[in-house]
Amino acid sequence: MLQRVHEHLIEELRTNTRTDTVFVITAIVLNLLTLAINSAVAGGGDGGHTRTIVMFTFVILTIVINFVAEVGLIRGRQTRTKILTGLIKMYRDNGVDSYYDASLLGDYKTRYNLFMLAVLCTGLVAIIIPFIIR
Repeated sequence: MLQRVHEHLIEELRTNTRTDTVFVITAIVLNLLTLAINSAVAGGGDGGHTRTIVMFTFVILTIVINFVAEVGLIRGRQTRTKILTGLIKMYRDNGVDSYYDASLLGDYKTRYNLFMLAVLCTGLVAIIIPFIIR
C-alpha cells in the first residue's frame, strides 16, 4: 500500500509540473503575441477609436491571462509544497529521509517566484510598449 501511495504522490508531482509548464509557456507566448499585435496596431498610424478599442481589448486579455497564470502558479507552488511535505514525512517514517534534502522546498519556492516574475514582466512589457509606440 505504501508503494501505491508513493507512486500516486509522484504522479501528482508530474501533473503539477506539466500544469505549471502550461501556465508559464501559455502566458509568455500570449504576452509576446499581444505585444506584437498591439505594437503593430499602435504603430499603424491614425486609426481612430477602432485601434484604441483593439489595443484595450488586448490589454484586458493580457491582464486576465496573467492573473490566471499567476494564481495557477501560486496554487501549483502550494500543491507542490504539500505533496513534498507528505513525501518527506513518508520518507522520515520509513527511515529514508536522509536521501531527500528538505531544503529543496525553498529552492522550489524560489523557482516559482522566478516563473511568476517572468510572466509578470512579459505581461507588463506587452501592455506598456505599445502605448509608448503610440
